[in-house]
Amino acid sequence: MKITETAIPGVLVLTPTIFRDSRGAFLETWNQKRMMEAGLPGDWVQDNFSISRKNVLRGIHYQVIQPQGKLVRVAYGAALDVAVDLRRSSPTFGRHVAVELTAERGEMFWIPQGFGHAFLALTDEVGFAYKVTDYYSAAGERTILWSDPELAIPWPIRAEDVIISDKDAQGMPFRKAEVFA
Repeated sequence: MKITETAIPGVLVLTPTIFRDSRGAFLETWNQKRMMEAGLPGDWVQDNFSISRKNVLRGIHYQVIQPQGKLVRVAYGAALDVAVDLRRSSPTFGRHVAVELTAERGEMFWIPQGFGHAFLALTDEVGFAYKVTDYYSAAGERTILWSDPELAIPWPIRAEDVIISDKDAQGMPFRKAEVFA
């Protein structure tokens, strides 16, 4: 497994070795020893899976109560995945990292606690799998507006083509959002 640091320290792209032959392919999506050596947690409390059609944008989500670290990957299709640094004390506060994840390449994206998370489905259907370090907290859930001009995330889609939930459409502006210390 190749582990690559992104422009924001602690946010990682993990690229597995994929063994392919005439039958198909095999890849390792989780190895506790290797992941812990790379600085990822060894204990996870929940695995989640969502299915989205093309142009669905989910996020920017995070929890101020029971903050979650997330290890995300695309099981089928492709998505643009984004992590936004919401740690006020961080030198990269307000900056983001965007990574295209594909089932073909098998990349995984580690997003530590203290970050907002969003993704855009790039193919007709996207199966999105993620492990989280803490349980969902409705009381702690927050959403920042995906198109916030201050964050200036270069989504590869026109705003009128985005498919988004009512909750996400009403996300807070970044300047008014509750963030981490």
